[in-house]
Amino acid sequence: MKALLSYETGGPETLRIGEIDKPEPGKGEIVVAVKACAINYPDVIMIIDQYQFKPPRPFAPGGEVSGIVDSVGEGVTDFKAGDRVMASCGHAGLAEYVKVNASGCFPLPEDRSFEEGSALLLTYGTTIHALQDRGELKAGETLLVLGAAGGTGISAVEMGKAMGARVVGAVSTEEKAQAVRDAGADDVVLYGRAPFDKEESKALAAKFKEAVGPGGADVIYDAVGGDYCEPALRSIAWEGRYLVIGFPAGIPKLPLNLTLLKSCDVRGVFWGAAVARDPQHNRDNVDQLFDWWREGKISPKVTEVFHFERGGDAIAKLGDRKAIGKRVVKIAD
Repeated sequence: MKALLSYETGGPETLRIGEIDKPEPGKGEIVVAVKACAINYPDVIMIIDQYQFKPPRPFAPGGEVSGIVDSVGEGVTDFKAGDRVMASCGHAGLAEYVKVNASGCFPLPEDRSFEEGSALLLTYGTTIHALQDRGELKAGETLLVLGAAGGTGISAVEMGKAMGARVVGAVSTEEKAQAVRDAGADDVVLYGRAPFDKEESKALAAKFKEAVGPGGADVIYDAVGGDYCEPALRSIAWEGRYLVIGFPAGIPKLPLNLTLLKSCDVRGVFWGAAVARDPQHNRDNVDQLFDWWREGKISPKVTEVFHFERGGDAIAKLGDRKAIGKRVVKIAD
């Protein structure tokens, strides 16, 4: 079968279409004929060996897919060949076929496209785990979302509103700001391009404080990191919760005196590890996502679709930090 493979450490330009063996399902596993694969930030850093998990080469990136069940392994009773499905797979999704655990596979509704279905599980799964499990976001609280126009950012804006919060999105351009308003944000903060000097950092902190209000942000969803972290933390509420999602702007050095002054928590969010530890809880979360999806409260924003041969371009576009919504690679019709 064909797959878009990483043979060596490097950027998206090093990826090449190659031939590898078609997978066979083991006990509790499913092989999916992939129709679409969504691109996420882990794909950007996995191929340069900076992700927590380093698969042996050659490997295909791509952590969430949709498609048709090709075959099922021993003990799988919830799915059969021919079913439309969406699944999280960690990596290997940029291929004609991928093997997944049945516990990470879900039916794709008939009225949803493969492109849209491929863009839900990882992004929205991360965010419901972040806001509900780790952030304990409550109706009436204020949520500040950094990187609010990206795939995870828009999911946090939508989900924050679905959970009854006041949502402030933070983005780098007016085009992104409009996308965040369209997703339901109550207010938007525009920030400049890091690195920031001391005065620029103070000015950004003042912007965040003004937007979230005098009570501060009860929950901060940080999918950016870098020099944006400290100004955002300065706007947190008493006993607020700062959620660490990712670091496209770099890993920040956090002044811990700020956590003492606000009696706040800094909480890591590692959705993949949480799913491995408690897959049933993840399924409960996904059930909630499907309810919100049916009600129109959340909806994956697929802004660009790439052909299989241009999968590297999709990863490159995400890496330039100009992306709005999700990029998806179409593997087959």
